[in-house]
Amino acid sequence: MLEEARQAPKAVARLLANDREANAALGAALRAQPPQAMLTVARGSSDHAAHYMAYLVMARLGRLVTSLPMSLVTLYQSRLQCEGLLSFAFSQSGQSPDLVAPMRFFRQGGAGTVAFVNDPDSPLAQAAEWLFALHAGAETSVAATKSYIAQLVAGARLVAQWQNDAQLQAALERLPDALESAAAQDWSPAVQALAGADKLFVIGRGTGLAIAMEAALKFKEVCGIQAEAFSGAEVKHGPMALVDEGYPLLVFAPRGPAQPGLLTLAEEMRRRGARVLVAAPRGTPDAELPVVATAAEDLDPISMVQSFYPMVEALAQSRGLDPDKPRHLAKVTRTQ
Repeated sequence: MLEEARQAPKAVARLLANDREANAALGAALRAQPPQAMLTVARGSSDHAAHYMAYLVMARLGRLVTSLPMSLVTLYQSRLQCEGLLSFAFSQSGQSPDLVAPMRFFRQGGAGTVAFVNDPDSPLAQAAEWLFALHAGAETSVAATKSYIAQLVAGARLVAQWQNDAQLQAALERLPDALESAAAQDWSPAVQALAGADKLFVIGRGTGLAIAMEAALKFKEVCGIQAEAFSGAEVKHGPMALVDEGYPLLVFAPRGPAQPGLLTLAEEMRRRGARVLVAAPRGTPDAELPVVATAAEDLDPISMVQSFYPMVEALAQSRGLDPDKPRHLAKVTRTQ
C-alpha cells in the first residue's frame, strides 16, 4: 500500500501525458452540446472520486450531477430515460457487474457513456463509448491509493477541458511535483493521536468532502476504526451529539470558501474537549497536518489525500495490523 501510494505522482504524470486529444475532443463536444442530465456510476473509493468530479461540474459549470443507485438497473429493471443523458463510470478493475450493466444499458439507450478505468481491457472499458485509462499501473494493494488519485485527476482534467479553463489545465500539468512534495509531508501527529482510537469523525466540505469520505473508508479498511465522514455542516445536525471529551476528529480544511467554516467548527469541537486534528496549508492556525498547496485551489484535495495515505498506512502498522492484508476484503469486488 505504501509503495503504491508513493507511486501516485508518477502515475499522474503518465495519465496527463496520455489521451490529450480524446480529452480535448470530449470537452469540445460537451461545450457544443451539453447533456440534459448527468450521473455517476461507481462504488467504494471510485465513488468518492466520482463525488469529487461531480462537485467540480456543479460548482464550475452549474450543471447538476447525481449518483446512480445501480440496483435501479440491475435489480429493479427500471427503464431510465436515456435521451440527453451522460453517464460517467469510475473503477480500478472495471470488473463489477453492477457497474458494467448500467453502462451497457445507457449506451444501448442512446446516452453518452464515459469510463475512467485502470484496466483498459475490462468489461467496463468495453461498455463505454469514451474510455480514459488511468495509466496508474498494476495496483495489487487491496486498499486503492494511486488509482484513486488518478481518478481524481482524470475527472478534474475533463472538467478543465469542458470548461476550456487554461489556468486549471496548467495547474494540472504542475500537479505531479506538488504530489511528490505532499507524499513527503510529516503527518505523524495523526498516528500518535489515533493509535488507540476505536471511533472517529472525518470532516470535509465542498471539494474536500470526497477526501473525507475516502479517508473514513481507509480508516475502516486498514485500521479497524469505525470512522464516519460528514460535511462540516451536516455534522451539526445530530452527529456531534456524540462528541465528548477526547473524541477524535480529523478535519480536512484546504483553501477555498469552505475553509473558514471548517476551522470554526474545529475550534468549537476543541472547546467541547474533542481531540481535533486539522489538515490545512502551513500557517493555518492550529493545523497539525501540513497540506501542500497546488497551483489551483480546487486541486488541493488531491494533495491532501496524497499526504493522508502514508499516514494511514503507518497508523495501521502502529495498531499491529497489516495494511496490505485487510480482513475479509479482496482487491476486486463483484456485486450485482
